[in-house]
Amino acid sequence: MTGNSLDRHMPLYAQRTAGMRASAVRSLFAVANRPEVVSLAGGMPYLASLPLEQLSAEVGRLVAEDGLVALQYGSGQGIAELREQICQVMALEGISAHPDDVTVTVGSQMALDLVTRVFCDPGDVILAEAPSYVGALTTFTAYQADVVHIAMDDHGLIPEAVAAAIVAVRESGRRIKFLYTIPNFHNPAGVTMSDERRVEIARICRDAGVPILEDNPYGLLGFDDKVHRAIRADDAENVIYLGSFSKTFAPGLRVGWVLAPHAVREKIVLANEGSTLNPPVFNQMVVSRYLSNFDWQSQVKAYRHTYAERRDAMIGALRTHMPEGTTWTYPEGGFYVWVTLPEGFDAAAMLPRAVTARVAYVPGTAFYSDGFGSRQMRLSFCYPTPERIVEGVRRLAGVLENELEVMRTFGAPLTRQQLRGPSSPSPDTA
Repeated sequence: MTGNSLDRHMPLYAQRTAGMRASAVRSLFAVANRPEVVSLAGGMPYLASLPLEQLSAEVGRLVAEDGLVALQYGSGQGIAELREQICQVMALEGISAHPDDVTVTVGSQMALDLVTRVFCDPGDVILAEAPSYVGALTTFTAYQADVVHIAMDDHGLIPEAVAAAIVAVRESGRRIKFLYTIPNFHNPAGVTMSDERRVEIARICRDAGVPILEDNPYGLLGFDDKVHRAIRADDAENVIYLGSFSKTFAPGLRVGWVLAPHAVREKIVLANEGSTLNPPVFNQMVVSRYLSNFDWQSQVKAYRHTYAERRDAMIGALRTHMPEGTTWTYPEGGFYVWVTLPEGFDAAAMLPRAVTARVAYVPGTAFYSDGFGSRQMRLSFCYPTPERIVEGVRRLAGVLENELEVMRTFGAPLTRQQLRGPSSPSPDTA
């Protein structure tokens, strides 16, 4: 038997489970991984350039030389050597930090969970960009926090909108726990917060007593080799910083971290121990040896070159194939392009037809907590080859052209049912 109505445990579930939703990205994996489908959906790093043979040998030495440590329980805060190396990585973004204030986590997604658990009670407000990272929204919803979206443009969050949102939320009698932002090569919007806005938004939040949660998995992946100064670099007391090795090394190891003010760090460690006892020691030691014994910064440069080439392929294909009235952002790093369709389109309703045409994307509504984003979609250029990207965009454009024909037939913007059919920021402009 299936279905919630037949679930005998339904009366026992916590209230928070009512807000749990499957990730729109994860739910596409089964379809997107089919070889005939060009997936422009998932943000999977392209790992083929990693020195796998040398890594294999390094992992073998790790087990032979330090296996009794690597395979044992460890500290809830993470191994000391890796925390020191993380501080060296963050120094590239202007951050001066002590290893004692770093907590290693099972990916930065776990760090998001821990920070939300430590700060948020049901009904508390989290400020976040519009749109925002789907994994963050899932976590915030799971802890029954309310997300208030804040407008962004080509240069990231708009400071005046941040200030106005703080006033409006407090006038409504609600508590703001933090501002969540991805300042570099935003997921999903692809834009980057300007240096001037980082300073201004940090001041606004500091003066208002609103902490900033700075999520920065893409910061070293700028295509012009520029590394932007982190917000945390100039505000150690009011900024909690999240980092990850998933985009610069390997996501399968699930190693991330959180840098927090000392008092906050103590609570993060306790929460981490309550979740996992300790982050996997073996995975941490693999990352530590990679940072020590490999030219990892040259590997990051190789990633930048690969992703820049694929960004260019996607932008060129969008310019060539997308119908008039379609707009998109132009990312200077990272993995994603944010596309806005002409009036009348519904990207979520159109997705089944796109999959039938053997192309996949993530509808924009997944990146909002309030139902917005129906005309938008996130396209990922990190994993497919340039040739596959061009073909995927060509297929997607064909789906859009078919929808336009239906629009002309109906003579009005399409409803969701019509789009489904019986079966089922300053943009770059076309």
